[in-house]
Amino acid sequence: MSFRLYDTATREIRDFVPVQPGKVGIYHCGLTVQGPPHIGHIRKEVVFDVLRRWFEYQGLSVTIVANITDIDDKILQKAGDAGRPWWAWAYENERALDAAYEVLGCMPATYQPRATGHVPEMVELMQMLIKNGHAYPAEDGSGDVYFDVHSWPAYGELSGQSLDDMEPAGDSEGRGKRDPRDFALWKGHKPDEPESASWPTPFGRGRPGWHLECSAMAAKYLGHEFDIHGGGIDLRFPHHENELAQSRAAGQRFARFWMHNAWVTMSGEKMSKSLDNSLLVADVVRRIRPIELRYYLLAAHYRSNIDFSEESMAADAAAFRRIEGYVYRAMEVAGATEPALRVPEQFAAAMDNDLAVPQALSVLFDAVREGNSLLTAGDSAGLAENLANVRAMLQVLGLDPFAEPWLGLDSVGSAGERLRHVIDGLVETILDQRQQARARKDFAQADALRDHLNTLGIVVEDGPSGSRWYFADSSRSAD
Repeated sequence: MSFRLYDTATREIRDFVPVQPGKVGIYHCGLTVQGPPHIGHIRKEVVFDVLRRWFEYQGLSVTIVANITDIDDKILQKAGDAGRPWWAWAYENERALDAAYEVLGCMPATYQPRATGHVPEMVELMQMLIKNGHAYPAEDGSGDVYFDVHSWPAYGELSGQSLDDMEPAGDSEGRGKRDPRDFALWKGHKPDEPESASWPTPFGRGRPGWHLECSAMAAKYLGHEFDIHGGGIDLRFPHHENELAQSRAAGQRFARFWMHNAWVTMSGEKMSKSLDNSLLVADVVRRIRPIELRYYLLAAHYRSNIDFSEESMAADAAAFRRIEGYVYRAMEVAGATEPALRVPEQFAAAMDNDLAVPQALSVLFDAVREGNSLLTAGDSAGLAENLANVRAMLQVLGLDPFAEPWLGLDSVGSAGERLRHVIDGLVETILDQRQQARARKDFAQADALRDHLNTLGIVVEDGPSGSRWYFADSSRSAD
C-alpha cells in the first residue's frame, strides 16, 4: 500500500507497512471517565474514525482498541464530592462518551476494554518488570510499585527529552521512591479511599497506575507488536513515554507508529475541564447538527490545532451545507445513485499523504462545483458519475448524508430532531426567565417556573456552572 503516516517517535512521515499483511491493529487511548466528553476529547475519536475508514476502504481488516480508564484519582475525588460510588460515576460518564461517539457517527471500537477488568494482566506485567530489574515495590510498605527510569537508558526517546531535564513524576506523593522521576505502576490502597477501589496483589491491596493499564490492554488485544498507538498530543509525555518504556522493558516491540492529534484550543489555550473552558459534546450538538460538528473537527489537518470559536464553527457548518445541498439536489435529478467503488485519484493521494483531509476536502469541493455546473447544464449522465464520486469521498470521511447514521435526516433534521430543538429552545427560555428572577431575588417566581417544568416531567438541577435539565424518566442530563 502507498499510505504514509507521520510517526511521532521518528518525527518524520514514513511508509506504512502493517505488521500482518492485510490487517491493521490500532490502539488509541480512550478517556478517563471523570466527566462527560468535550469536543477536545472527541476530536481524537473523529480522527481515528477517519483513519479506520480509510484503511477499510483500501480493503484492510482493522482491529481498533479504545480503552476506558474507569479508576483514577480524579474519579475517586469527584465521585466522593458528589456522594456517589466511584464505579457508578465512571459508568455514567462512560455512557456519555459512548453517546458522543454515536452522535458524531464514529464506528464503535472493535474492543473497548475497561482498566478495572484487566488487573490480572497488569499484575503479571508488573511482576515481569520487577523480575527483569526495571521496577520495584516501595520499601516503605505503602504497596506502591514504581518503574525505575534509570534502568531503561532509552527513556525519553518518544518525547525527545533527556532524563536530566525531566521534572518529578506527578502520579503519586512519592512514597518510597528511589528517584522522584520514577513513575507509579501500582498505587497502594489509602485509608481514606473506598475498599472497593483496590485489588489484592503480591505487593498489597491497591489500584493500577494510569500508564500500566494501557500497556497491559494493548498487549492483550493486539499482541506484543502492533501497528499504531495514538491519542491526543498531550499524552505523548508522560503517558505514552511511560507506556513505551515499560512495554519495551518487558520485552515487547510494542507500536510501530505513534500517531498524535493536536488540541482543540480556546484563545490559544488547551481545552480542559480543569480550566473550565470546555464545550461538552452534548451541549454543542444542541445548537449545531452533529454531522456539521463532525465536519468541523476533521476539516483541519489532525496535527494542527483548532482554535475554537462560534464563528469558525458556523463557517464550517455552512461549508458542509454547501456540499450537502448539492448531494440532495443531484439525487433529485440523478436518482438513487450509489457511491463509486473508487474515490478520485487526487482525493486518494491526499488521504495517503498523512491523512491530509484539508487537501482531500479541496478535491471534494472541486467535484461539487463541477456537479453544480452539470446540474445547470442538465447533463444527467455526467451528474450521476459526479454524484457517485462525491458520495464515495463523503463515505470515507463519514459525512455521507445518505449513509448511516445520517440516513433519513433531511437538511434541517428529522421531525424528531426538529421537535427536540424546539423543546430545547422552549425550556431554555423558561430557564433564562428563572435565572432573571433569581438575579432580582424573586425566588417565589423562580420556584414557580421550576415547579411548572416539573409538572411537564422536566427536572431542573442547579450547579456552579448554571442550571441543567433532563426528563424525569431519563437518566441522562439534557446538557
